[in-house]
Amino acid sequence: MKFLLVEDNIELANAVAARMRIDGHVIDHAENLEDAAAFSDSEEYDLILLDIMLPDGDGRSFLKRHREGQKDTPVIVLTARSQVSDRIGMLDLGADDYVTKPFDHAELEARCRAVLRRKAGKAQTVIALGGAVFDPVAGHLTVRDKMVNLRNRELRLLEILINAPGQIFPKQKLADRLFSYDDDVSENAIEVYIGRLRRHLEDTELRITTLRGLGYRLDHD
Repeated sequence: MKFLLVEDNIELANAVAARMRIDGHVIDHAENLEDAAAFSDSEEYDLILLDIMLPDGDGRSFLKRHREGQKDTPVIVLTARSQVSDRIGMLDLGADDYVTKPFDHAELEARCRAVLRRKAGKAQTVIALGGAVFDPVAGHLTVRDKMVNLRNRELRLLEILINAPGQIFPKQKLADRLFSYDDDVSENAIEVYIGRLRRHLEDTELRITTLRGLGYRLDHD
């Protein structure tokens, strides 16, 4: 999945981003409100991790603007403020959850998973379809009872497609979801990952259809 991390503490931001990338997530990092707004206006994110105390203002102004713009991207607030009234205020502004600094990275990861499950309206995330069983949280794909090893971007590409079978995804939209703003993406990168994923799904009833000029679609026989 693609996350926006808004955090001015570079050491903390690098640590959080590194942990998230291990799980295969794509991370864009903004150090201030101005950059956060620019990212949010131009990119589509699955989750935003938002610090409150930033060099150019209060993160709550970003959160308020985000919700007033009718954006439903989940937001987890990273805050050093421990007062109950502060936490209630952030939830009332539209935050989906909060983590108090200093925090354990495992707790942050668990809260991210919980918020994303609620966003999807699911109590669990395992998807069984066409002879494939996919668990995006554990990073597992099972085909006919055999475990298939997926690389991170193959895993996230499958997650995008299998959560919306029958939907057409333009190549550029897939690239936006799989790569961060700073990644150097070749023109055929998506085709390479699509090809790899097709091979992994050969023994299932799932197929990835190429629609010339439109994009790709996951179909179920």
